[in-house]
Amino acid sequence: MSKQEPLPSIGTRSDGRPIYLVRGGAPTLEEIRERMSEITSLMEAINDEAGDGELDDEQRTTWDELDGEHTRLTAQEKRLVRLQRVQEARAKWNSVEVAPRSDDPFAEDVRTMDERHVLNRSLKVADDPVGAAHLRTDQKERVHKLLRTRDGDTDGDLIGRLLLATENPHYRTAFQKVAGSATPAFTSDEARAIAQVKLIKRAMSIGTDASGGFAVPVLIDPTIILTAQGSPNDILRLARIETITNDEWKGVTSAGVSWQFNAEGATTSDNSPTIGQPTVTTKRADGFIPFSIEVGMDWPGFAEQMSTLLGEGYDELLAQKLTLSTGNNNEPFGLIGKLDATTTSERELTTASVIAGADIYALWAALPVKWRRKAKCAWMSSTGVQNAIRQLGTVDPNFTVNITEEAIPRLFGREYPMNDYMNGTTTGTGTQALLAVGDFDQYLVAQRAGMTVEFVPLLFDVTNNRPTGQRGWFAWARVGADAIVPGAFRLLVNRSA
Repeated sequence: MSKQEPLPSIGTRSDGRPIYLVRGGAPTLEEIRERMSEITSLMEAINDEAGDGELDDEQRTTWDELDGEHTRLTAQEKRLVRLQRVQEARAKWNSVEVAPRSDDPFAEDVRTMDERHVLNRSLKVADDPVGAAHLRTDQKERVHKLLRTRDGDTDGDLIGRLLLATENPHYRTAFQKVAGSATPAFTSDEARAIAQVKLIKRAMSIGTDASGGFAVPVLIDPTIILTAQGSPNDILRLARIETITNDEWKGVTSAGVSWQFNAEGATTSDNSPTIGQPTVTTKRADGFIPFSIEVGMDWPGFAEQMSTLLGEGYDELLAQKLTLSTGNNNEPFGLIGKLDATTTSERELTTASVIAGADIYALWAALPVKWRRKAKCAWMSSTGVQNAIRQLGTVDPNFTVNITEEAIPRLFGREYPMNDYMNGTTTGTGTQALLAVGDFDQYLVAQRAGMTVEFVPLLFDVTNNRPTGQRGWFAWARVGADAIVPGAFRLLVNRSA
C-alpha cells in the first residue's frame, strides 16, 4: 500500500517534528497507529493541565476534536487489519509454494493435519489479538484446557479441528453473510471453507446441515466459551462442567475404600468398593433470538455482538432448568428437581412454614461430614429464605449471614448464593423445597461442544401478520445435567402435614 501525500499539520512536537491530523486519504497502518498514540499523549496532557478543574473552552474544543479523530482512526485501523488478513489469504491460495507458510494457522487442510499441529495452531488462533479480541482471560483459559483434553468423553483434537475450520477467515466471512442474509452469495474460498466445516461436523456427529444450519464459530460458541466467571447462574458457577464431544457423559463414582488396622501377618479383609457408573445424557436446547442490530463487517465487533446474543438466552435457560427441572420433557435434571424426587435427601421443617434455627442445624448435621468439608460445599436458596435465615441472627449469631469482599454470603463458613428460581417463604403445609446444601462438584453439567444457528430473514407481528423490522436466529445445542451422587446433598422442605 503506497503512502498518501503529506498530511496537514496541526502543530509540532517538542522535537520540532510536525503533528499530523488524519482526516482522509489512505494513511498506512503504521501512520494510523502512530497518530493514535500521539492523540492519547495529547489528551493525557490536556487532562493533566486541567487537573481537578473543568476544561476551558479551548481545551474542550481540542479534546472533542482529538476524541473524534481517535474514533475515526480506530475504525480505519480495524478495516486495514482485516484487509491485510484477506490479502494474505489470497496470496496463500495464489502461491505456487508446495510447503504451507508456517506462520499461518489456516495454511493446511485441517482434515489432514496431525494432532500436534492441530493443537499448536488452534492455540495460536485462540490467542489471536484480533480474531479472539472479544474473549476474556477466563474464556481463553477454558478453550486452552479443552484443546488439551483427551479422555473418553472429550476429544480436544476434534474441538481443535472444529476451531480451525470455523475460525478460518473465509468461514468467518461466510458466517457473517449467513447471519445477515437469507440468500448469501459465497466466494469460492468461502464455499470451500463451508464444505470443510460440514465434514468436521460430520466427524463429530454435531447435527446435520440438511435444514440449513451453520456451525457457530468456536470462539463465539457459548457451549465452549461460556464460563462461571461470565455467568450470573450460581448453579453453573458451582457445578462440575464437562464439555464433551459425544452425546453422553460416562463417569465412575465410589464411596471409597474402607481401611483398618490389622495385626502383623494377619489377613486383610475384603474392602472392595462399590463402583457406580453414572451417565448424563445431553438433551437438545433451542432458542429463537430476535434482533434489530446492524450486522457489521468488522469481525471483532460482530463476534462480540454474536457472542452476547447467543450466550445470554442460553445462560438464562440453564439457570432455570438446572434449578427446577425434573428431567421430564427432554430436559436435563435440575439440582432441586432431582433432590426433591430423592426422599432420602430431604428433611422437613419442624413446624410448617416456619424456618427455625434447629432446622438449619439439623440439615447441616444430616449432610455427611465427608461432603461438608469439600471445597465446593455450599448452600443455596431464594432471597426470601435467605432473609428469613438472616433474621435468626438476632437470637443466634451463627445465622448472621456474612457478606465478604466478593459479595458472596456465607453460612457456617460455606458459600451461600441466592437462586430466586427456588421457592420463597411459604404459608401453611406443603412440600416446597426451601434450602439446599451439599458438594456441588457432585452435580454435573455436560455440554456437547458445538452450537448451530439458522437465519430467519423476517419476523412478523403475531396479531396483524405485518413485518416488525426484525430478523432472528434459531439456535440449538445439546446439554445434560444430573446429580451424579445425590447423597452429597441435603434439601430442607416445608412440612407436608
